[in-house]
Amino acid sequence: WRKKMKEMAKRTAVAALAGVMTVGMLAGCGEQKLDGTKTVATVDGTEIPLGVVSLMVRQQQAQTEAMYQSFMGGGDMAVWDTEAEEGKTYGEQAVEQTMEQIELMYILKEKAEEYGVEVTKEDEEAMEEAAAAFMEANTEETIEELSVTEDQVKVYLELRTYEERMHEPIVADVDMEISDEEAQQSAFTYVSVSTGGDELTEDDRKEKKEQAQEILDKMKEDPTADMSETAKEVDDSYNALKGTFTTHENEDEEGTTSSYPDEVLAALRKLKEGEVASELTETDNGYYILRLDQEFDEEATESRKDSILETRKSDLYTEVTEKWLEEADIKVEDKVLKTLKVTDNHSFNIQIPETEAEEDVEAADDGPEIEEEAEEALTEEEIDAEADITAEEASEEEDAVTEESASEDGAETAAEEKGTEAGAEVTPAKDAESTPAKDAD
Repeated sequence: WRKKMKEMAKRTAVAALAGVMTVGMLAGCGEQKLDGTKTVATVDGTEIPLGVVSLMVRQQQAQTEAMYQSFMGGGDMAVWDTEAEEGKTYGEQAVEQTMEQIELMYILKEKAEEYGVEVTKEDEEAMEEAAAAFMEANTEETIEELSVTEDQVKVYLELRTYEERMHEPIVADVDMEISDEEAQQSAFTYVSVSTGGDELTEDDRKEKKEQAQEILDKMKEDPTADMSETAKEVDDSYNALKGTFTTHENEDEEGTTSSYPDEVLAALRKLKEGEVASELTETDNGYYILRLDQEFDEEATESRKDSILETRKSDLYTEVTEKWLEEADIKVEDKVLKTLKVTDNHSFNIQIPETEAEEDVEAADDGPEIEEEAEEALTEEEIDAEADITAEEASEEEDAVTEESASEDGAETAAEEKGTEAGAEVTPAKDAESTPAKDAD
């Protein structure tokens, strides 16, 4: 039992630290050297070293650049030097926003005891292992550019853990009551005939309106007809789509309804279930043929309730934490903070080392799939045989697990050493072309 609790705590900590673990193979190239020991800010008297801020800034920089390259199909991200607002670049904005996030993380740690949140001994052990693996995995050059110490890495991991664990207690008092009427979603089918685009002539637009009217006339003759087939009879390029919308109009049209024009929503809310709108619904970009399929879509309504609840939680979390930030005594050393720069010619690459912690999490994630594949491979006789395991056999298995406990502890140590060795290989960004890096999630 104690061993299982230790493993659960370790996995929980590793899951909370997954973001920084992906930076375990940061490889950087740049010119400026920081002094990570300098105090960049104080929060209620607690000093924040620049090294902690540097680590988080570079983590987010690397993740942003990796995401950009993924979306754009490669290439360098050259936006950090671009002006985001008057007198401030995107790079400077990123540093300031990260500084504010870290300030909040220190406050969350400060408030943790009030909410019954703690970092356990098992958590601390996991953080120590992760911090040591991080220092081992990176080259001396990269560590110097980050200007971070092993103790500062542990501080950062601890802050991230508090940040992750404080969220649910903070939003625990959120109003969970959401009525069907508030969340009610209706389902509909529609065909959209677009008249937008500069390439269309007036004759083209006239023809499209006539086609839309022809589809509508056919649907009015048989409202239960397959709308896609009906549309294709008029023009093979047309197709019907399905959607949902908030049944009762409210002040907040965010979420499922925001993607539909106001004219469409107004027309749909006048229909009865199974009814086709008697006229074309005209918008700035074309015409809609509409049919209300379900006045109350149970599945979509439940999904909307989840969305409303998450919005309430987010709003409450923001309200509480912004108040804490306002009340806290925060002092930022601007001169020190300005030495930390995010620019287009100072980049970091993410490469992921294979560590025991990651293997544990991956094994936990892959477990159900592996079990399912194994079950499919069994014959009916083998499945029946497994189902006939007696209480005596189960007891023997429990004894075997107890006897194996000590040897598993030794195996864990060996796996950790193997993981550290695997993470020790690192490639600086300037040489990264010869060693492809794995994309980070």
